[in-house]
Amino acid sequence: MLGFITRPPHRFLSLLCPGLRIPRLSVPCAQPRPRAMAISSSSCKLPLVAVCQVTSTPDKQQNFKTCAELVREAARLGACLAFLPEAFDFIARDPAETLRLSEPLGGRLLEEYTRLASKELSVSLPPRECGLWLSLGGFHERGQDWEQTQKIYNCHVLLNSKGAVVATYRKTHLCDVEIPGQGPMCESNSTMPGPSLESPVSTPAGKVGLAVCYDMRFPELSLALAQAGAEILTYPSAFGSVTGPAHWEVLLRARAIETQCYVVAAAQCGRHHEKRASYGHSMVVDPWGTVVARCSEGPGLCLARIDLSYLRQLRQHLPVFQHRRPDLYGNLGHPLS
Repeated sequence: MLGFITRPPHRFLSLLCPGLRIPRLSVPCAQPRPRAMAISSSSCKLPLVAVCQVTSTPDKQQNFKTCAELVREAARLGACLAFLPEAFDFIARDPAETLRLSEPLGGRLLEEYTRLASKELSVSLPPRECGLWLSLGGFHERGQDWEQTQKIYNCHVLLNSKGAVVATYRKTHLCDVEIPGQGPMCESNSTMPGPSLESPVSTPAGKVGLAVCYDMRFPELSLALAQAGAEILTYPSAFGSVTGPAHWEVLLRARAIETQCYVVAAAQCGRHHEKRASYGHSMVVDPWGTVVARCSEGPGLCLARIDLSYLRQLRQHLPVFQHRRPDLYGNLGHPLS
């Protein structure tokens, strides 16, 4: 299922900043539009990203089949970068099953995604497919310390269009919470916190800062990524059914506004098994805080164009990073080295 929305004109922003160009649409230029909704031909040349929404289960091969279908559809529609949610590989019933199903980065599942991302052909290798970048939003990784710890990492993996791993970020904030009506979650039972942030990565859509789900509740992380040059923040997630309606959209919009970045949030949706369900509502938020694309109910994808010239103009007209006062409250989110 393909979901998207159009953005209403920002009349207030146009009055506030008369020279600021506001792109009207975040979807592919496939349909002719009325003159009142027309956009410049250059908008169709802006990089297109796809945000995939799935319902993972403990069945890893079925999950891969579902994700692969969405990635192929994203490639067919012209996306240069597709985002998959946290736990795209599987969602287990308990910590023991999580550990049993986990793999190292060099395992079979990542090999399948490497072939999926790449479009290279070789006589000696299996055929490769899509030719786009992939954000694999939260892979259950057996790290190098697996034998000692018997715990895994929640690892956000970024693949380029040749299928190479260009960045890995291991989730630093683990979700150990007990929300009435949603059931307890103790991620640290099976997962180790990551030791560091990852510098933003240049992609065909812009410089991407990597995070995972619960990280969005910590603005220091997003500020550090923005100060390190991020233009797109990504929060692949599996939000619960209680916190989702209350906090999901408002947190994502807040992170976009305070950093003046695009925010891309691929989400798990629906019931994974008898013990767990997720909120869904995958979306893309622009630097003004407007939701420019949103998935429909159920598995599917939504599309958005990333306009970095709009981002730069907004930062120029509203230069909040120049107005910060670290002498009063410290440097929240220290720039990455």
